[in-house]
Amino acid sequence: MNAEELRKLQAPLKARYRENPAAAKHTFQAIGILLPDRPTCRIPTRFGRFDAGLHPAAGGDGSEACSGDMLLESLVACAGVTFNVVATAMSIPYRTAKVIVEGEGDFRGTLGVAKDVLVGITDIRVRFEIDSPASDEQLATLLKQTERYCVIFQTLRNPPRMEATLHRVTG
Repeated sequence: MNAEELRKLQAPLKARYRENPAAAKHTFQAIGILLPDRPTCRIPTRFGRFDAGLHPAAGGDGSEACSGDMLLESLVACAGVTFNVVATAMSIPYRTAKVIVEGEGDFRGTLGVAKDVLVGITDIRVRFEIDSPASDEQLATLLKQTERYCVIFQTLRNPPRMEATLHRVTG
């Protein structure tokens, strides 16, 4: 896809959202079914079903997806797509490009071993490796625009309001 094809693809959406801002709103949803016989959450998606479980550092055997890895994979996916779209829009060619995301966490927090250790991934690094004839200035703009428009990057940088509720069901 080139810049003109991308503009043509997105133009009707942009026009619709300008005319009717409510049309741009979308509720994302993911559902998991907890398995009663082991600490596993089964996640059906439109691309297939998978099971998430404990990371080996928390007692898992490594046979199930880890939610920490999935978080970083979500960031890889979003940053990679956004980088590609921005490069296309800016007409920046590349021979190869890769996005690598790394996150640091301390399992003493999640296992309750040390109360002073935060639970979760505390430091995340996103790195792009690109082989491109573009100038350093173009690549700096590409990175800046990717950060600006990547939904998952911005969600992690500016955390949303969150709440958890419990609803009793019967049957």
